[in-house]
Amino acid sequence: MHQVDLSLTQEITKVEGAATLDVVVRAGKVEKCTFGITEFKRFYTQAMRGKPYRAIPALLARICGTCSNAHLICSIEACEHAMGITPSRQSQLMKKLTMYGLNIRDHALHLYLFAMPDMYGKDSFLEFDENNVEEHQILHDAFNIKAAGNYLSIVIAGRSVHAVNPAIGGFLKVPTKDEVAQAIKKLESVRPAALRTITRFENTNFRFDRKTRFMALVANPFSYLEGNIVSDAGDFRSEHDYRSLLDHTIVPHSHASGYTFKGTPYMVGALARINLAKDTLNKNTRISIQKTLDHFPSTNIFDNNLAQAVEILHCIDESIGLLKSTSFQKEPLVQPTKDEGVGIGVIEAPRGTLYHKVTIGKDGNIIAGEIVVPTGQNQINIEEDLKKRVEELLPSNPSKETFQLELEKLIRAYDPCMSCASHFLKVRIDGA
Repeated sequence: MHQVDLSLTQEITKVEGAATLDVVVRAGKVEKCTFGITEFKRFYTQAMRGKPYRAIPALLARICGTCSNAHLICSIEACEHAMGITPSRQSQLMKKLTMYGLNIRDHALHLYLFAMPDMYGKDSFLEFDENNVEEHQILHDAFNIKAAGNYLSIVIAGRSVHAVNPAIGGFLKVPTKDEVAQAIKKLESVRPAALRTITRFENTNFRFDRKTRFMALVANPFSYLEGNIVSDAGDFRSEHDYRSLLDHTIVPHSHASGYTFKGTPYMVGALARINLAKDTLNKNTRISIQKTLDHFPSTNIFDNNLAQAVEILHCIDESIGLLKSTSFQKEPLVQPTKDEGVGIGVIEAPRGTLYHKVTIGKDGNIIAGEIVVPTGQNQINIEEDLKKRVEELLPSNPSKETFQLELEKLIRAYDPCMSCASHFLKVRIDGA
């Protein structure tokens, strides 16, 4: 018998949270592989109770820093459904633009700062060399794409994180003509950089395949806010039925709730969305990258990175079209038509399907709530993937460094997020 402890705390600083992986190997076989998220419980669903419903979206946005605007928009949608509020066409367009800005910035952050160093054998984005022609372009593409997404979020939502303009029933402020013109200019200027991003991730040789289920909110045209729940198994259900499709699973070694779909692990996120809805992407996007889209549907988990790159281009093209065709006018907030109710919000956050549910009493306060986040849904699937990857690695007796890197790369491909994500792994291999 022997035991080897591998602490990856120092290496995995590109995602937030904490996770543990226990691996038991006996006679060359993996008998146990458990992946636990150990920084998850933050008790937001308890903290919601008794709060005025109009304060809830801003409160729940604090669940996450990087994708706070996704929680904000999802919570607003849930509260609007509960109180019988139908937002105006302009408000719905501004919600879409808020999500486009979020995805441009958030995907660029993950792809360039977290995933791309692996592709170039670097430990950090800071190791890219400004004096190297290719790496110089990578640095500038990263910052320019991210800046364009940030600017779009600021002029539409007020901030790139923890936005202040979106509200229940509408938006508190609309962009000026000059802000819209500047946003269009910035987005058009980074479109070539988005195309280069797609090429970079299309040409990577990273590969890991394991058959799993994919599920997402799907609409035609492609949307992060509207549609029906679709799976690659042929399921087609209303977004209000989403929670009923999921089997809540207690994961003893994790602080995060796990979920299965029809008793099996499944994946949500960009790869699921592009697998299921690539034909509904923006027309200009499809024309520019038709050969790339032939990669999908894909079971290669690393194609989640490529799918995010595709979504950056889609969000740029969609935003340019909406900004050019919309004359924004200040509107009053739509008022409730009900005194109480139950509302569900389902949207596609950067990392996958996000679910918010609220029950609002006659006094306008929250009675109960439920939140299902993408990384929690992906948890069991990640664990299954890690188990298979360990099995693949063991026969070659990899070095500690190789073992660590391969597991890190696989986890990073999922782009796990903040408190419900993995910040470090403690791997224990116990075998004979």
